[in-house]
Amino acid sequence: MDILHLLLMLIMGFVASAVLTSLEIPLLKQRQFKQYIREEGPESHQKKSGTPTMGGLSMIAALIIVTLLGKGFTTEYWVMIIITLLFGGIGFLDDYIKVAEKHNLGLRAWQKLVLQILFGVGLSVYMSVISDYGTGVYIPFYGDYVDFGPFYIPFVTFVIVAMANSVNLTDGLDGLCSGVTAIVALLFAIIGMRMGQSAPMSFCASLSGVCLGFLMFNKNPAKLFMGDTGSMALGGALASAAILMKMEFLLVIAGFIYVMESLSVIIQVISFKTTGKRVFRMSPIHHHFELGGMEEKNVVFMFWGITFVCSLLAYFIYI
Repeated sequence: MDILHLLLMLIMGFVASAVLTSLEIPLLKQRQFKQYIREEGPESHQKKSGTPTMGGLSMIAALIIVTLLGKGFTTEYWVMIIITLLFGGIGFLDDYIKVAEKHNLGLRAWQKLVLQILFGVGLSVYMSVISDYGTGVYIPFYGDYVDFGPFYIPFVTFVIVAMANSVNLTDGLDGLCSGVTAIVALLFAIIGMRMGQSAPMSFCASLSGVCLGFLMFNKNPAKLFMGDTGSMALGGALASAAILMKMEFLLVIAGFIYVMESLSVIIQVISFKTTGKRVFRMSPIHHHFELGGMEEKNVVFMFWGITFVCSLLAYFIYI
């Protein structure tokens, strides 16, 4: 029964996302919601300038509709929906400013970080103080839960802020972020099913389907981009589901690509500021491979493959 429900939510998410995205594209074009490519990015990306952005709006709408149709009216569902909306809202503000000002600079980094931390603290306080979830966290390999006590609030806050920004950095090539997230979300749906946690299972199955539906239009050459509206929402959605499941460390393993994207930026900045030299041709790391001569499609396929392997690894570690 659970596997049938998982598949149903996956299919519903796919259909809803595909339909809403197809309807959204002409509206975005009509309102001139276009992507402005940063000048310091790969030269091959300049041709993407003018592609409709903020496609994340259809993804968020599809996710919420499918979740609610799947009888997602419990507190658990609402926690994940609200976090998705809050982080998607940060991305929407960022995207809207870019569109309105007609450049690639939206909210300032500190403004986004303050909002992210605020929402992260809110979720961690709910989990540790208001709900019955407690402050335990599952530790892979150890195979049991460890009580983080007073460190739980900063830990959860860090997880969701880091996840939102890492997913955002991953959204740099056609189909990369949507494909990677579809795989990771499906893994967490399966783990949720094995744990008997119906809310995260349904939510993650819907999320995976939504990403696949969006991928129909976001694959190379992309007809639209999800924008920060989508990537921030996806990061918040995945992180909130993992936090409810107490599987934050499994998210790090399955989402290895997210981690590498962030680490590549951190390493690049530290290296350049301390030595004046760059470790990578360009960061995030997907650009490093592009500038090394790999076609964009091949970089995306490689990262999907790595994510699939890492998700399998995370699954076998759990069982």
